Amino acid sequence: MRVTRPRVLMAVIAALLLAYAYALAPVTTSGGGATAAPSDAPTEAGPGTVLSVGVDGPPFPLAADLFPPAGKAFIGVMTDKGPYDFAPVDRFAAAARRAPQVMLFGVGWESGTFDRSLFDRVRDRGMLPMVGWEPWDYRVDQAARKRTKLTVRQIDRIRATQPTYRLSRITGGEFDSYLRSWAEGVKSLGYPVAIRFAHEMNGDWYPWGDKANGNRPGEYVEAWRHVHDLFERAGATNVIWVWSPNARWSITTGNLDQFYPGDDYVDWVGATGYYGTGAWSRYSSFDAIFGPTIAEIRTFSRRPLVITETGASNAGGRKAQWIRETFQALPKHRDIIGLIWFEVDKEMDWRIVSSRAASTAFAQSVAAPRYDVRWSPDLVPRTELDG
Repeated sequence: MRVTRPRVLMAVIAALLLAYAYALAPVTTSGGGATAAPSDAPTEAGPGTVLSVGVDGPPFPLAADLFPPAGKAFIGVMTDKGPYDFAPVDRFAAAARRAPQVMLFGVGWESGTFDRSLFDRVRDRGMLPMVGWEPWDYRVDQAARKRTKLTVRQIDRIRATQPTYRLSRITGGEFDSYLRSWAEGVKSLGYPVAIRFAHEMNGDWYPWGDKANGNRPGEYVEAWRHVHDLFERAGATNVIWVWSPNARWSITTGNLDQFYPGDDYVDWVGATGYYGTGAWSRYSSFDAIFGPTIAEIRTFSRRPLVITETGASNAGGRKAQWIRETFQALPKHRDIIGLIWFEVDKEMDWRIVSSRAASTAFAQSVAAPRYDVRWSPDLVPRTELDG
């Protein structure tokens, strides 16, 4: 073997590293003397483990495994059954030929006491639990929908008018005992949980909307910070705080920065948008629906972005096309770390299982290595943008 300068340099480096490792080998003490660690001591450490590099030296943290890894994006799902029945999730996974790594489910404050079993069921299925935590009485919405002569906008106004859940009452401490019960419950889980608190705040169809229910400008941010700070004081630091407006459907809607609590209070930013309804009833691409909102968010936040709800109707027979084009567009948005599909037949059939064409388009799209992601409770949520 010919000896070259690079080979000599490599040999020198190897020797130095070997000497360094020997000098800093961990020791155990017994009585007054020090003895070398036994040769059969474990040499592997899990993610985030801190190893000692000497008796008087500082700890050296190993790099933690992140969720999702750099260059990857997760696939999530929301069903009408939530953690109470996983049959819709199983059908979604079979159609997608890939198991989702995140499950979004909703909990309303009126009847939503903390229930650990819901989170553990999701965890046990290999999915990060993301709860859509909604300060309202959802039964008002259900009752309004049963009144067949009401228009969609009339239903919106009815369900959004719930004075008990005005934002000022949240900030004023009226719900603090309830919030503390949740903070203590989430803390006790011991693994990461995502909370999407009071989503689509830039609309007027929920009681927490900026222009609904007697709320005033600035109160949404105050309520968010109040809830966040209460969790922090309770030690519930395992929360991934998800801020998620509706995608901007009109230039006349308020600027999103007025609803943003700040990067110190948010871990993931998000957006909700669907093809086949409202402003996007006619064919609209992913970038047409989400592009302006993503660009606006990037003017005031550097947090990773999740499409927290999306779906497509088969309006004009173009559902499969929309799915394919959406997943073709996603890699261009390096700041998007996940997409959650609304797998529900509600008002329209948004499910991928609604047709073989939609299922095939989705399965072929998420077969890309970009979506080859797993979640487990020991993974650390990615809260910074790559690069």
